[in-house]
Amino acid sequence: MSRFLFVVPPLVGHINPAAAVAAELTRRGHRVAWAGLPGPVEEPAGPGAEIHPCDVPRDLHRPPGLRGVAALHFLWQDFLAPLATAMAPGVERAVAAFRPDVLVADQQALAGSLTAERLGIPCATSATTSAEFSGALSTMPKVEEWIRSLLAGLRAALGDPARTHDPRFSPDLVLAFTTPALAGACAAPPQTRFVGPALARRPGTAPFPWEWLDPARHTVLVSLGTANTGLGGRFLAECAAAVRERAPRVQAVVADPGGALDGTSDDTVLALPRVPQPALLGRASAVVCHAGHNTVAESLLHGVPLVVAPIRDDQPVIAQQLTTAGAGIRIRFGRADRRAIGAALDSVLGDPGYRAAARRVQESFRAAGGAAAAAAHLEEAAGSGTGSGTESRTESRPGQGGPGRP
Repeated sequence: MSRFLFVVPPLVGHINPAAAVAAELTRRGHRVAWAGLPGPVEEPAGPGAEIHPCDVPRDLHRPPGLRGVAALHFLWQDFLAPLATAMAPGVERAVAAFRPDVLVADQQALAGSLTAERLGIPCATSATTSAEFSGALSTMPKVEEWIRSLLAGLRAALGDPARTHDPRFSPDLVLAFTTPALAGACAAPPQTRFVGPALARRPGTAPFPWEWLDPARHTVLVSLGTANTGLGGRFLAECAAAVRERAPRVQAVVADPGGALDGTSDDTVLALPRVPQPALLGRASAVVCHAGHNTVAESLLHGVPLVVAPIRDDQPVIAQQLTTAGAGIRIRFGRADRRAIGAALDSVLGDPGYRAAARRVQESFRAAGGAAAAAAHLEEAAGSGTGSGTESRTESRPGQGGPGRP
């Protein structure tokens, strides 16, 4: 039996894949614990989960209008860097209490990877999005240089200054929850293992009126994720209008957690604050979303093509990967109206090539193995690192520093 400590940011989309892997490791007889903000972790981790609390900055709210470089600057300067600094003491306490054989650090929970290297603990990276592999910043060398400088500062404060690798990529193991069929010829380091999506168990949801679905019509699922609740009112309204114009052959279920559509529903558009997304994907003909990696991956795992309207962060990268794979169409979030949305829907619903491409990605996802494959790679990491990891934990106590792993 090995011990695995998952270090995660307070972001549901990053916690869910880790939760699926953690559940698989538990099923195999290993011990699992978490380091993070308890609230977001508790539900996906399940009852009885061992959670070691970490602090986070008080205000993680992002100004809604940020796009492009401004959004990237906020992500690093005002979110990731302060988050690493705030979480680091809690991660160190978790290591002291749980004594993991392997620390599994989300790419956006930099406190995990930096603490692991300072204490000499074997570390694996959980890469819930392939955006970091895309080389998207290669055309912005000054931005890339700024990020590397920021990472160097974090390493000097929290990690082992003698190390030179990018802390977003463990030199031992990177678990990528995608496949090359979607990510394309990305610049993933050689220690990357493409495992495809890992789906966590979902808690019970509010009852859904399954009888509302008309089997004679295409069902479209519309979702902008939980992080974009305050941004999507206009877009969701235009989606609803586009679907109503196609009422004889199309219907839509709209995830509307912010009540932008005021709960307005009819026999063509059903707006609900929460929807059973995995179950609906089994009945859907298309998905309209913001190109969030989890939603895109879940849709393609069901062989469903998409219309994507990226808003910020990694979403433009995922949208580009999707369109390059041929499994969807990209539209502009800020400018798309019912005409543009409707035309894109007509294409993905009417052209069988999109569904064929989605199914090619689906086949690659299934072959990759998901949570079971990720768990097997982590077991291997624990087996190969047990000796050096135990020795490091004996010689290097939290708060005293310690040598980096050779």
